[in-house]
Amino acid sequence: MSDEEKKPLPSRSHVITPQGAAALQAECDFLWRKERPKVTQEVSDAAKLGDRSENAEYIYGKKRLRQIDSRLRFLRKRLEQLTIVDRIPNDLQKVYFGAWVELEDDDEQRYRYRIVGEDEIDLERGYISVDAPLARGLLGKRVDEDVSIMLPKGMIEYAIISVSYQPPSWDQAPSKSGSRWVMD
Repeated sequence: MSDEEKKPLPSRSHVITPQGAAALQAECDFLWRKERPKVTQEVSDAAKLGDRSENAEYIYGKKRLRQIDSRLRFLRKRLEQLTIVDRIPNDLQKVYFGAWVELEDDDEQRYRYRIVGEDEIDLERGYISVDAPLARGLLGKRVDEDVSIMLPKGMIEYAIISVSYQPPSWDQAPSKSGSRWVMD
């Protein structure tokens, strides 16, 4: 084995924003209270039609129930593991978990990101994992600081333009035309 193969995987953070935790809980509630009862009724109705071995509705319904139950088990276990980070840091000029960050590269191209837990990643909105190389390189840095970050495409230099712990006006659902987090 080479040294590269022996390296352990980086530790994964078990943190989430309050909004992310609410979204996971809402999904769990929806699956348990709405979707699962609906699919259970569909399976019951399909079972009454007779031969289950060739009953596509029954077979599909049972498969869907297994998927729902699997997702519910995952969500419940995951919610128990996560730590909700709901405190705003003392130094609002530094990049910490949950921050919205605006960067500028050497070509004056601007990028906007939010540092979130792995369950909240949404690249269309610029939500990146706290465990991503870019986020790790930004953590603890402050506004107006220049940072060099090793990314898969190589070493990149950024200037930190702004840091916010309240949703900025540019953090909205992505438009149909594409990403909102890279500015022209």
